[in-house]
Amino acid sequence: LEFCGHGLAFTLGRGTEVVVSAIRALLPLVIGQPLINIFTDFSSFWRSLTNESQLRWIGPEKGAVHLAVAAIVNGLWDLWGKIEGKPVWKLLSDMTPEETVSLIDFRYLSDALMKEDALEILHKNFATRSVREAELLKNGYPAYITSIGWLGYSDDKIRGLCKSALRDGFTRFKMKVGRDIAHDTERCALIRGEIGWENQLMMDANQCWEVDEAVEHVSKLAQFKPLWIEEPTSPDDVLGHATIALRLEKFGIG
Repeated sequence: LEFCGHGLAFTLGRGTEVVVSAIRALLPLVIGQPLINIFTDFSSFWRSLTNESQLRWIGPEKGAVHLAVAAIVNGLWDLWGKIEGKPVWKLLSDMTPEETVSLIDFRYLSDALMKEDALEILHKNFATRSVREAELLKNGYPAYITSIGWLGYSDDKIRGLCKSALRDGFTRFKMKVGRDIAHDTERCALIRGEIGWENQLMMDANQCWEVDEAVEHVSKLAQFKPLWIEEPTSPDDVLGHATIALRLEKFGIG
């Protein structure tokens, strides 16, 4: 039998050709690799892609190279699932703790989580795995929808998208914020009016604020009970995110 794995990576339009070029630049590290070697030591394969001595200088952890690595790795996961005849979630769920840990490159993680600690956590919960899988099969895994709240959508379009998502069973909604507080307030009120207060609302600022701006802006939107705010500032500003989280904690916003 022949199998084909598919992985997707894309931009909002401009720049997609850069991602395609990055994928092609990584192909020599992929073509000819025995699948058994990749699947039994995925962490080393990941490291080979993100730590290539020349390409790593143009963004192994973010940007075009990171998107290229995502396309390749996601394609391999899709291929692996098809070979085993399982959806990817089931492929992962059926793994032993040792197999799961072998997937992870712990570089840049070990100060917070060591490999041995991860194994201990997985072994501790291994006996109850079937319970969680049964729950997943019965009720599904909650997902949020983000297409209801893009900036630039008309009020009528937002209303229609919210109604459609509710009919499809969504209970979690994410909207874009950051244009200005008056516009964000109007859109939040509109979306809350459509989805109600029993459903969850999340927000995404796409890195548009400084730390103090983020706190000020989101504090004014706290009345709409957002569960969390995504990328309120630069993703590289770890201390900034920690500060924002601490200052928004009183509102129950993550």
